[in-house]
Amino acid sequence: MGLLVFYALISIFFSFLCSILEAVLLSITPTFVNVKKREGKSYADTLESLKNDVDKPLIAILTLNTIAHTVGAILVGVQAKVAYAGLYGSEKHRIFGIDFTEDLMVGVVSTLMTILILVASEIIPKTIGATYWRQLANFTAKSLKAMVIALKYTGLLWLLQLFTRLVGGKGHQGSVLSREDFTVMTDLAHEEGVFEKSESRIIKNLLRFDEVLIKDIMTPRSVMKIASENSTVQTFFEENPKLRFSRIPVFHETPDNISGFVLKDNVYEEIINDNGEMSLAEIKRDILITRRNTPIPKLFDILIAKREQIALVVDEYGSVSGLVTMEDVIETLLGLEIMDETDNVADLQVLARKKWENKAKESGVIEQPQTAAEKNPSAKTKTKKE
Repeated sequence: MGLLVFYALISIFFSFLCSILEAVLLSITPTFVNVKKREGKSYADTLESLKNDVDKPLIAILTLNTIAHTVGAILVGVQAKVAYAGLYGSEKHRIFGIDFTEDLMVGVVSTLMTILILVASEIIPKTIGATYWRQLANFTAKSLKAMVIALKYTGLLWLLQLFTRLVGGKGHQGSVLSREDFTVMTDLAHEEGVFEKSESRIIKNLLRFDEVLIKDIMTPRSVMKIASENSTVQTFFEENPKLRFSRIPVFHETPDNISGFVLKDNVYEEIINDNGEMSLAEIKRDILITRRNTPIPKLFDILIAKREQIALVVDEYGSVSGLVTMEDVIETLLGLEIMDETDNVADLQVLARKKWENKAKESGVIEQPQTAAEKNPSAKTKTKKE
């Protein structure tokens, strides 16, 4: 009976160990490994090599686990028969009116062994490994390294790897985390209180930053505030006493020919210096030009490199489509509209669409909704008669 218990405990112990090592290995993240490498932890390099070639440690774990289960089951079964012979010999024994035979004892011991393996060497250790993987990382690295080396010297590792390569191939192992994973992680971090709502929004906006194009955030041409470069500073100031924009595009001869922009501060400065008769062309600055389909990060880099705050947006034919500013880029990143005390419109693209709809209705391009009287003229006539 003593050997039966000993073999059972040995089998469960090695299976318990393998389950913990597997759970910890699969729970360790590349971020954790890099952090530990920067901290100078010696086991971090071992973890990195194990994670980069995960087939080797998994083969070592599964090999030891299979041996523990198979050999343990055989030895326990044999000892169950020996224990029965030692207890009852060839005599028949009845328990609760049932003949307790040698086969029945083996069946009972096998059932108990199965339950112990399920609970003590699968459920419990894997829960421990998945929960305390950070604390067990050092132990796991050293244990798996020893197991891989031992299996390598037996020659089994090469043979088993051959089968895994035949099945799985040598395909490139891509990144563990995708943009979708980071987005979900950000939401989870917000729900658990790690990130504030604003921080979570900024991170998610940053992840899709390169997917947003200039045409999605620009101020459309129809609502752009522009001026003729031939206008004098005094005339422009009188026509715009409460100017909301700090940079105003100016055109040469026609609104389609934007030649640059003027700073509101320069306009006020010339007014103060009694230079109101100067033309806007004399104080204008060159303006950057970008295409509608330019990704935001590319424009952002250009604006930073050129130390500019504004760019003219043109289509594939060179026609003016709108205007984009550094403020538009920052708003997209933050996920909100930056409103100051002079702003009275939050979204100029919405305003542009409304203005176009109004013009289209007036010109008949879009049918205006009918009133109740227009939908039912008979009712209108009846009312008049009454």
